[in-house]
Amino acid sequence: MGGVQIGKVASQTGMTIDAIRFYERSGLLPKPARSEGRYRIYHEQDIQKLKFIRRAQALGFSLQEIRELLLIQNEEVEACTHVRDLIEQKLVDVRAKLEQLRTLERELKNAHASCVKALARCGSSDDSCPVLEAIAHQKTR
Repeated sequence: MGGVQIGKVASQTGMTIDAIRFYERSGLLPKPARSEGRYRIYHEQDIQKLKFIRRAQALGFSLQEIRELLLIQNEEVEACTHVRDLIEQKLVDVRAKLEQLRTLERELKNAHASCVKALARCGSSDDSCPVLEAIAHQKTR
């Protein structure tokens, strides 16, 4: 039949067997042929598609976006324009997340400074923690 079983595919792609089965269930990977013993049999194009999925995920694309990329890849019509638009949106999302992380970093630095000040003022006594007090009384944004 000329193919490999799921364990070998997992080792070749760096994915788990469960992940491969998940991609099948979600429709990103077509259901494979089965051997007489009912084992899944994968071919080189399946392995290449799984590697594509893994690389796209590493770039931060969601499963829906990967599904779209796979469709674009198969259509080969205006692919570059469409992919550019997807990447531009992904960059907007990443930049927003980076700003959220910078804000979180500032807040944690301030909280740490509050702890250091309180400990310096009170010695090693942990009677009242200013960070816990701030969290308890902080209004939601």
